[in-house]
Amino acid sequence: MGTGTPATGGFAALLLRLRAEAGLSQEELAHAAGVSVRALSYMERGHSRGPQRRTVQALAAALGLDGAGARELEHTASLGRPRRASAADVPPPAAAPDAVAQTGAPDLLPRAPRGFHGRAAELDALTRATAGEAPVCLVVGPAGVGKTALVLHWAHRGRAGFPDGRLYADLRGFGDTGEPLLMEVLREFLAALGVPRDRMPESANGAAALFRSLAADRRLLVVLDNARDSEQVRPLLPGGRRCVTVVTSRHRLPGLIVTDAARPVAVDVLGPADGTVLLAGVLGAERVRAEPAAARRLAELCGGLPLALRVAAARLAQRPGWSLEAMAAELADETRRLGLLDVEDTGVRAALRVTLEELPPDVARQFAHLGRHPGTHVDRYAAAALAGTDPAAAEACLERLAVAHLVTETAAGRWTMHDLVRLYARSLDVAPAALTRVLDHYVATGLAAVAAAEPGNEECFPLPADHLPPAAVREFRDRAAAVAWYAAYRDELVTAVAAAHAAGLHGRAWRIVMVLWPLIVWRVRDGWVPLLETGLAAARADADRHGESRILNVLGWVLVEEGRIEEALAHLRAASALASRAGDAAAEANALLVLAVAQAALGSLDEAAQGCERAVELAREAGDRTIERLALQHLARHRADAGEWRRALDTAAAALAFGDRPGTADVPRILLLAVKGEALLGLGDEAGGIAQLELAAREAESAGYEDGAVRALGALLRVSADAGVRERYDAAVARLTTRT
Repeated sequence: MGTGTPATGGFAALLLRLRAEAGLSQEELAHAAGVSVRALSYMERGHSRGPQRRTVQALAAALGLDGAGARELEHTASLGRPRRASAADVPPPAAAPDAVAQTGAPDLLPRAPRGFHGRAAELDALTRATAGEAPVCLVVGPAGVGKTALVLHWAHRGRAGFPDGRLYADLRGFGDTGEPLLMEVLREFLAALGVPRDRMPESANGAAALFRSLAADRRLLVVLDNARDSEQVRPLLPGGRRCVTVVTSRHRLPGLIVTDAARPVAVDVLGPADGTVLLAGVLGAERVRAEPAAARRLAELCGGLPLALRVAAARLAQRPGWSLEAMAAELADETRRLGLLDVEDTGVRAALRVTLEELPPDVARQFAHLGRHPGTHVDRYAAAALAGTDPAAAEACLERLAVAHLVTETAAGRWTMHDLVRLYARSLDVAPAALTRVLDHYVATGLAAVAAAEPGNEECFPLPADHLPPAAVREFRDRAAAVAWYAAYRDELVTAVAAAHAAGLHGRAWRIVMVLWPLIVWRVRDGWVPLLETGLAAARADADRHGESRILNVLGWVLVEEGRIEEALAHLRAASALASRAGDAAAEANALLVLAVAQAALGSLDEAAQGCERAVELAREAGDRTIERLALQHLARHRADAGEWRRALDTAAAALAFGDRPGTADVPRILLLAVKGEALLGLGDEAGGIAQLELAAREAESAGYEDGAVRALGALLRVSADAGVRERYDAAVARLTTRT
């Protein structure tokens, strides 16, 4: 302060900057200065550019300005008044610009931020990035993460490193007050470097050239804050070999990296520990120490975003009798959280709104639709379905949103949002069909995954009559690709089921559950019961007997595997009865097969075998060879368990003859090979039995089918003392019991 130079953008911008530096809201400053909030808002928007001296004096006192600061504020206000005030009314301006170079190095930096804490890694990274010859450092991060505070703290701490001065300009690339003209910024820089105003070039190109010339032999720091894009920054780069330029932006500015070798420093959210320290800096250490768990919870609910933490702390500071626990309880309500983290025109919602307004309409539209996604991660297919566009266009929008730090790419092709950003996106208006479109995307993709993971199996279900097909469906080249997709997207599919059921889209809910059946088969002990129960409730709400029967069948099978046999029997008998009444022979055969598994678990091997024989008959009546092969596989298993080795071997051989495809490693084939091996052992053919069990084990291990590997290797251990087999068995058991 005290240079006598009007702030960039005139009185409005200067007043806005001073209020922000003082940490005051509009309401607080208006009350302290004795003016209305509306009048103050008009001043900061430039609608009242030249307020009278008495008003300016009141504002200066409320802002706590020193003499030089008050004179600068009055001088800047006088420039906007319709007629020049008399000499008696206007105090002399601060030192003339041409005296700056004579009295000391210029310093345009705002004051150092109060309550700054932590960020050791980022400060070190900033120091490294500003080393070398004429470095340009690009400090990037989302709105409210504390980029400006970081840079100002670093700059004030390193004052001695810039003996020839420190220049600062707020480029307001993400503000409501409009960006300063290039010439305004250059005039302020030139004035700070000692150039009289009557000797400044009239053109921006000339002023930029003079600035570069004056900076050439100086050791300067130039801070360009809140840059919108690379084009806004380039004319303000000093270019001197000993000059350091630090740019802050919500965008990544890749163009500046390409043309000027800018070195990026990413600023992320604070961890819970640093977040609680920030709260303590505003509220006082004693208040935070009194409620450590609540303070940590507050930091988590604010997502580690410094802006959100400061707003929460400001609300608590105004209400000293309010507990941190009470504030955390209010913030826990997602419908109120963003509102509680706004103070007048400052806060998370305001910051995000300005960021979004800078984006092209199609990108902003994609962002709004992301708020309707029920999960935490999206890929280009899900994003396209939400917005009703194609995957290429969706991916382009996601990449643009990532540049603006509104989404983060957590893995190749997968993006997520900060919790508060997601809440903001959900608050935006979009067509109600967005949720239905993304659910139908998961249905279509799941069917494609089933076809790749279990080729030749029947369709899971008919599509809903009002199905909204996506523009494109992910393709799976083989079983491994499908299984990898299931594993990666399991959480998204589970949350999609819950969202569909909650929205009354019951037909989508149970269908998404059903497309998961290959993963359920492969990871049968992974806690599927709650999801299947949701699917069952959805199928019943949808009044779809086919869906209800299929869900009951899978649920019964999972319960059998978990040892909950009595519960399983009730579900499986209901599934069989439903399928029989509906005349669905294939579904009835499926239910009988799983029912036989439950009966065998209770020791009723004859009853189990009879059920499998009936399932074979039903499959043949329906002409469904896939179900027939599956029924023969189960029948072979029950006959082997009963010690009927010859009949078990013949049945397994008949089932394998349906489609003995070495290398495909499908689950029925692996299980049939294991039965065949056990039957051969039972018949005294040890070499043949070991060969079949080894083949079953190898195919199961190769496919990642741990249940099959444990079964085959366990049978091998009964006739072999091979240490290698024991190691493989133990490893398979470990994988089976530790996966999630």
